[in-house]
Amino acid sequence: MKIDLNTLLRPHILALKPYSSARDEYTGKEGIFLDANENPFGSITAENFNRYPDPYQQALKERISEIKGVSTDQLFLGNGSDEAIDLLFRAFCRPGVDQAILLPPTYGMYEVSAGINDVETVKVPLTPDFQLDTRAILKAITTTCKLLFICSPNNPSGNNMRREDMLFLINNFPGIVVVDEAYIDFSGELSFTIELPNHPNLLVIQTFSKAWGLASLRLGMAFASPEIIRILNKIKPPYNISGLTQQKVLEALGDLSQMRVMTKDILRERSYLEKELAEVSLVEKIYPSDANFLLIKVKEAKKTYDNLVDEKIIVRDRSKVLLCDECLRITVGTREENENLLKALKKSAE
Repeated sequence: MKIDLNTLLRPHILALKPYSSARDEYTGKEGIFLDANENPFGSITAENFNRYPDPYQQALKERISEIKGVSTDQLFLGNGSDEAIDLLFRAFCRPGVDQAILLPPTYGMYEVSAGINDVETVKVPLTPDFQLDTRAILKAITTTCKLLFICSPNNPSGNNMRREDMLFLINNFPGIVVVDEAYIDFSGELSFTIELPNHPNLLVIQTFSKAWGLASLRLGMAFASPEIIRILNKIKPPYNISGLTQQKVLEALGDLSQMRVMTKDILRERSYLEKELAEVSLVEKIYPSDANFLLIKVKEAKKTYDNLVDEKIIVRDRSKVLLCDECLRITVGTREENENLLKALKKSAE
């Protein structure tokens, strides 16, 4: 859907003059830097961290753009995906006035960020098979709905949403459609980043925390039109990604083979775990997964969860979440971890 961002933005954001850092005024790499009030003598660590990092992460963005097939001006990097989510609420939703549509069960930070920013959420449940209820979503749209969040593969159910349903909503929602692809590397689906040229109201979120194994470095990606990316850059903190994170992620992106091997191993273990869980008597249902976890329905989820904790095996109890009665969410582990889980579940079933 074609949109006028000026009509969606909060008026004061439109008029906001962003903070200008020292690195905005001079972007060169050589010189005597006496502009940012840094410590000129270095750091107390073996490596020097006394200089501020690149506020726009250009070197890292250039490498990511090569891998993802998008231009650098379509890419925003945040302190985890959660930063991009929060900035979207700050940019587009007027506190106490505007709304965002959520599709439970889904990732909990959408609602938390909405609450922090005093934005009302309109909840349209997924269907019993965890798919989009497009008719109900369209019916829920009001003149103050600015954001629609679609998680695919979905958390906690693990499944891909039907692509045709997602495209239908992108074409018909009069605001920003956020497609959260945190688990896309475990999915057989193509990323929605290929749809960016055709849909100026689309924003795609991905992360380095899952398949890349870099959760501790806290780096998330948002892909959108250059116009939307400029808005996010306008309101982000000046140095939101540390120099250490930029350095380490750039090193990790030098060789993609290890990530591909790990992803293949996780998919293999997912298949193994799914097969073996089907033989455990207290497991009543295993939901199809396109992610690195499985949602399972068990007899007495709380009791089963507590029994696993007693064995020092920690999963997520999702039994109180909409459409997830008596369900546990289990991350795919190593073969040894999965075998210990299965042993503990069989013990709990006795």
